[in-house]
Amino acid sequence: MLTSIRGLLAATVLAGGLIASPAFADDETDPPKDITISGYATGVTDYRWRGLSYSGGDFAVQGQINVAHSSGIYAGVWGSSLEQDALDVYGSAELDVYAGWSGDVASGLTADVGVTWYTYPNGTNPLIKGNYFEPYASLSTGLGPVTAKVGVNYAWKQDALGGDDNFYVFGELGTSIPGVPVDLSAHLGYTSGALSPNRLTLTSTDGGFDYSVGATYNITDHLSVGAQYVGVDGASIDGFSNDTVVGSVKLSF
Repeated sequence: MLTSIRGLLAATVLAGGLIASPAFADDETDPPKDITISGYATGVTDYRWRGLSYSGGDFAVQGQINVAHSSGIYAGVWGSSLEQDALDVYGSAELDVYAGWSGDVASGLTADVGVTWYTYPNGTNPLIKGNYFEPYASLSTGLGPVTAKVGVNYAWKQDALGGDDNFYVFGELGTSIPGVPVDLSAHLGYTSGALSPNRLTLTSTDGGFDYSVGATYNITDHLSVGAQYVGVDGASIDGFSNDTVVGSVKLSF
């Protein structure tokens, strides 16, 4: 996900070294950069989060900027357009501000811990606020040609969650098809608490599962298209909790 960007200054220093230093003929290379910046812009046919739609089943524009240090510390912001809700709690945009640390904790095992602040900058309801915090942690590893990840997210009791808390646990698998620029993925998650799909579709107060399987075709190193089948527990409400296929076009840097 993180792709190093060489700045203009680095290019200038490199060019100056080629002119001024004969030692450059000795196959010397620049040391790795301490900070990398990455990001992407994408269009999706539906903004689905943990199985539920936050764009009313319609097209959404999304993007991310991430800054990472060689120590493993990172921070960034992710954003998406939304469907305007009737109470204007969320408005028409979501910005997720996050920070954390990622690194190896054992041979072949990578940890990722941090916290996300979900914020809705143009929600104007003076009585109900949508903003809340959610810490997260995950472990990922390689199993031959397959990558595997398990994680947990927990949001404590907050006003935006109706004074309740929320617990989310998930597992993911990913792999690539040899000789073909296609990646495959699968996801299974379970939500218990304020954001349970059963609760949000007025089915019950029980927790509920969401799942997805998908494929991404990498046209170039920076451009890809994808399709993902998404399903979720709870009542099937068109444009919110019905099973669907989500298409995407993504440009990364």
